[in-house]
Amino acid sequence: MADLRNNEAARLDEWSPRLLKSRLYQRILLDIIVGALEAGEHLDENQLAHRYGGGLAGIREALARLALEGLVQRRARVGTTVAPLDLVAAREAFEARCLIEIQCAGLAAANASEDEIAAIRATLDGGEEAVRDNDVRALAGMDEAFHVAVAAASGNRTLAKIVVTLHHQTARYWLYAMRAPSIEDGYKALAEHRSLADAIAARDVDKARAVMLEVLGDFPDEMKRTLEAAP
Repeated sequence: MADLRNNEAARLDEWSPRLLKSRLYQRILLDIIVGALEAGEHLDENQLAHRYGGGLAGIREALARLALEGLVQRRARVGTTVAPLDLVAAREAFEARCLIEIQCAGLAAANASEDEIAAIRATLDGGEEAVRDNDVRALAGMDEAFHVAVAAASGNRTLAKIVVTLHHQTARYWLYAMRAPSIEDGYKALAEHRSLADAIAARDVDKARAVMLEVLGDFPDEMKRTLEAAP
């Protein structure tokens, strides 16, 4: 998976996916989320341009956007670094996700078109293979695509845009905390996502909201234990 962008995310983004800066942003973002660019790592613009095949102008615009999202830090005379893992910031972002995404799930159950329901289901295609192979890049892309598709189906573009940003801010914590999940846990999570899609398709607002809460799960507690145990 080259980046995190799916059709719904692309429609919500002010940057056209055809723009080089957009592709650079997506590739750097994914590497931050999966840990290929580690927390605290210094990001040299020339090295990034060589690594991702872009010019310095595009790299700088991509980094500026990542800075606005809180994923990198830029300091005069120091340069750019990947933002550290911050438990407080992650918990706040996750709490915001819970509030917004539970509402989005209910709205999607009430408002989603048949095409939007099909789009939600399609994000989970290949899920069993990704879980079996522990393909973190595929799983990261699949998870974002699912949550963005649900938010887009709510009919509220403002909420959907917020979900995209919050997902970017929390995804790397989820992958860090769950960096060695069991196959059973992976299949359980996939089943929960499919159950949410079913609830939305059944137009069951209350169940969609309840299942979204299950999907989001006990991530904050697991994340807290993992980060506190980190060296």
